[in-house]
Amino acid sequence: MKIPKRIQPLIEEGLIDEVKSRLMSGKEADVYVVRCNTDIRCAKVYKEAAKRGFKQAAQYQEGRKTRSSRRARAMEKGSKYGRRQQDETWHNAEVDALRKLAQAGVRVPLPYTCVDGVLLMELVTDSEGAVAPRLSEVTLSPEQAVHDHGVVMQYVVRMLCAGIVHGDLSEFNILVDEQGPVIIDLPQAVDAAANNNAEYMLIRDVNKISHYYGQFAPQLLKSQYAKEIWGLYEDGELHPDSELTGHFEESTEAADVDGVLVEIDSILAEEEARKQRMAEAEESA
Repeated sequence: MKIPKRIQPLIEEGLIDEVKSRLMSGKEADVYVVRCNTDIRCAKVYKEAAKRGFKQAAQYQEGRKTRSSRRARAMEKGSKYGRRQQDETWHNAEVDALRKLAQAGVRVPLPYTCVDGVLLMELVTDSEGAVAPRLSEVTLSPEQAVHDHGVVMQYVVRMLCAGIVHGDLSEFNILVDEQGPVIIDLPQAVDAAANNNAEYMLIRDVNKISHYYGQFAPQLLKSQYAKEIWGLYEDGELHPDSELTGHFEESTEAADVDGVLVEIDSILAEEEARKQRMAEAEESA
């Protein structure tokens, strides 16, 4: 097939020997099956920011850090250089997440390298060597659905323990090979501690997955894994191998409004006293 323009530099560098076929076209990238020497891999070609269909990208990038202050300023201004840096940050986020999650015990495709907006990584295949199907393409027995749902919940826990929330998890971002679920598509992954939207995104991710598996195992539709996971995380009790129950008890304890108001008054009084001391110091200087 015709070699995509963005892949040509990798062929010239000897990283890719042949583009065999186009695997898919998504909202943020096009994916191709490629041959690297004797290995069959996939090349994810990211689209430029202006062409990406990913909505509210800024919401996902909140909390991401850049070591260069020049880069940060350019990204804030939206200059041409800044847009390039923003694209690079988006690409690198997926590479970093894939590596971190593999170390955390989450099944993800193995990344090899990312060059000029092209991520070269492992091609996940089925037992016959064909490209593994997405979860959305698989029919499950009730028993298999419960089992695989449990596996994905454990991956969500390990991701969160590694400080990551997928942010766009669904039946379209999970592959299924002979060993079970494999999590894919992570450029939008968010920092669980630094992103104010992390809780909302995790709950949305988990509920989407529970609802999908619930089509095959209806008992999952009433589960509360999202609240259970986030509750354990907030309480500092979530561990990579935490055993989940799918149950969550809402707090019935009334909010201590009076206590909060007293605390606010105390803080305001301390601030007023600080200002007074500074004013007195200036007068006596």
